[in-house]
Amino acid sequence: MFGFKKSAADAGKTRATDLQDERKRFEVIINNIADGIILIDKDQVVQTINPAAATLTGWYANEATGLNVKNIMKLINNKGEALTGTNNPFDNIFREHVTIRENSAILLTKNNKQLTVGLTLSPLMDGADVTGAVAVFRDVSRERAEEQQRADFISTASHEMRTPVAAIEGYLALALNDKVATIDSRARDYLEKAHASTQHLGQLFQDLLTSAKAEDGRLTSHPAVIELGSFLEQLSNDLRFSAEKKGLFMEFVVGSSNVINASKNTGGERTVRPLYYVYVDGDRLREVITNLFDNAVKYTEEGKVSIGLTGNDQVVQCYVRDTGPGIPSEDVPHLFQKFYRVDNSATRTIGGTGLGLFIARKIIELYNGRIWVESDLGKGSTFYINLPRISPQRAAELQKTSQQNQEVKPINSVAPS
Repeated sequence: MFGFKKSAADAGKTRATDLQDERKRFEVIINNIADGIILIDKDQVVQTINPAAATLTGWYANEATGLNVKNIMKLINNKGEALTGTNNPFDNIFREHVTIRENSAILLTKNNKQLTVGLTLSPLMDGADVTGAVAVFRDVSRERAEEQQRADFISTASHEMRTPVAAIEGYLALALNDKVATIDSRARDYLEKAHASTQHLGQLFQDLLTSAKAEDGRLTSHPAVIELGSFLEQLSNDLRFSAEKKGLFMEFVVGSSNVINASKNTGGERTVRPLYYVYVDGDRLREVITNLFDNAVKYTEEGKVSIGLTGNDQVVQCYVRDTGPGIPSEDVPHLFQKFYRVDNSATRTIGGTGLGLFIARKIIELYNGRIWVESDLGKGSTFYINLPRISPQRAAELQKTSQQNQEVKPINSVAPS
């Protein structure tokens, strides 16, 4: 009996020693990692901060521990405005329950020094509940400055080269005009190929300019309240001709089972469905959906292309699905990078700049959205877009504010003297 009690006490001491040793190993590991690491609990209170994080933020570990993480990690945008609400990753992690990556935030240190940081925030889950989070971040100011220099060069070069290319395209168009010039069939064939290549080159310069603007925050955006159901239905009807031209079936899908055939004029038929309000620039969103749809049509030889819409109380989700060849799994993580193209026989024969998906990602991120792809090789691909959903009440408020901000200037009928 006595021996049993002694054995249990020894086992307890062993467990305590093991836990202490494990904690020491954990501290040694995180203290020697070059990236900043901050561990927070469910109340966003700092529990652990490593030396690298202390150096970056300007807070000593004994000062930061026990404080709210947003007092330590003061994040602002490039206009100097504090990231709050849905713009702050430390708030979003407890709403979205998924890993969040922020690559453009600026950290305001204790001494008011500004550092551009790359931040990854991962939730700590206990079943379906988030019990805390781990923030890993590093100073990327130098990389961002170098990227800005490259973007400035690309923007300047593209802008300067657009003018002569446009002139060449114009002269080639005149040469191909029967009312202006007379050319034989062989010369026409050469000129048509030259004209097509010039148009491709002009599109490349335009995409380069757009990508440069997207990277440095100069991409113009005029968000407004949009009901995404009617928006996508109209866009589907506009896009269906390119699918039909290739012999593909097209459909507009609402929810999980309600299918609206976009290849036919629905006339006065109405479908009862929820109103999915979002706050985005309609022209920009149209650019993204059109790009995804055009890619789907280009790479799909037979079958159908679908534009779909669904959502819940927080998120509106739209997607573009095809029955094409699919995308290899090793290519999926790189698909939204600049100039990245899947290397196969289809992409080598179909032209492209490799910038469309990069620009699409930047546009969706303007509205705190997310874009990604899921694909089965040989079965097709689906590109998903998630956008924050706004309530009908909030939509009405935004529309009212927009109307109030529009100033109507009187027309002066008196000619200036």
